[in-house]
Amino acid sequence: MRASIILMAVLAGFFFLCSAAYTLWHIAAYGGRVEWAGTLGMALTGLMAVLIGFYLVLVRRGQHGAEHPSDRLEAEIDDADPEEGHFSPWSWWPFAVGAALAVLFLSIAGPTFLIPIGAGLLLVTLVGWVYEHYRGNFTH
Repeated sequence: MRASIILMAVLAGFFFLCSAAYTLWHIAAYGGRVEWAGTLGMALTGLMAVLIGFYLVLVRRGQHGAEHPSDRLEAEIDDADPEEGHFSPWSWWPFAVGAALAVLFLSIAGPTFLIPIGAGLLLVTLVGWVYEHYRGNFTH
């Protein structure tokens, strides 16, 4: 985790430096005008790196300075592989949820009569995905 914190600090400094250089370069090249899109884009990217680094500092402090497996030279790859939960590789519900979301987003961008149909499909598929382990061959 320490390496990640240092990496975020380096990235933040890099993007802030790039933002300042970009702004000065644009002012010099275009007669004193600031190009706000690039300046703010790079500055906000640096701010994002600062926020991620700050989060990592808080997580490390919350773990009382315990070393992450990636910080130890003798650690194995499996040491940093946590249990993420139970997932069903045979399930078709994630595909159905994605298709329902595609219909819903398409209806927001285009034919609005599909909004209730997409919302209904999304509701049905979400309920099916949540309760897939309570019916059929895979009940518990």
